[in-house]
Amino acid sequence: MEVRTACSPQDEKHYDTKRLREEFLVEKLFFENEIKLVYSHIDRIIFGGAMPVGRALKLEAGDELRANYFLERRELGLINIGGPGVVTADGIAYEIGSRDGLYLGQGIKDIVFESESEKNPAKFYLCSGPAHRSYPAKRILKDKKAEHPYDVEILPENKKELGTLEDSNHRTINKYILPGQVESCQLEMGMTHLEPGSVWNTMPCHTHDRRMEVYLYFDLPEDAFVMHYMGEPQETRHLVVRNEQAVISPSWSIHAGSGSRNYTFIWGMVGENQDFDDMDEVSMKDLR
Repeated sequence: MEVRTACSPQDEKHYDTKRLREEFLVEKLFFENEIKLVYSHIDRIIFGGAMPVGRALKLEAGDELRANYFLERRELGLINIGGPGVVTADGIAYEIGSRDGLYLGQGIKDIVFESESEKNPAKFYLCSGPAHRSYPAKRILKDKKAEHPYDVEILPENKKELGTLEDSNHRTINKYILPGQVESCQLEMGMTHLEPGSVWNTMPCHTHDRRMEVYLYFDLPEDAFVMHYMGEPQETRHLVVRNEQAVISPSWSIHAGSGSRNYTFIWGMVGENQDFDDMDEVSMKDLR
């Protein structure tokens, strides 16, 4: 587990490109038959990737958590961006198709990841935050009908279409984990897809001092990239982000992007509250 410390906005103003990337960008999350995790001191979020190829991978707590098992004092959300897979949690096997998600609450001890095919392995993107109580496990289905008592379909009001092609920001926000759909202690998670011809996300931009956020960008060909904009609204910086790379966004930072083409990204938030609309909007004319 890689550990990233917190950063002051006063310090970030003086970072060069190399230092900015070292602090906020994670360049590779998916390794064959490994679970790669990043522990950020910012609101104690843990995020990462699990890519089982031909064998099962078990999620362990690691020395960094000083816990008997990973979810002893935590909760976990995941979205699969690869081929079909299976997540077994305390003996219950959840089949997770591409773009489907899963929420696991505090107290679940044994978590194992598997792929259905070695040629098309699952890629489980994980987000975890500290938890104070246990909520029921839920499989979140993006485009399929519920089959089991633990299934949740993404509600119509949580598939939000925004923007226009004329403004280059026609996109759909799919909210997977948030109050009213999948209950959690603090974790919120979802996925936003931009339509062909659109490249801008989260613009006009915002901050939210009550929550931090992590973005995972994907669905990008090898020669494409996203310019991720961050920093205080009057002290903005940028990161060049490639396919399946993640960016840590502190609560004081804007978090927006423009791509060389359309793309998809997963957002995960932890922090003070779960009010999705609790944002401090930044006027376009105030950006520097």
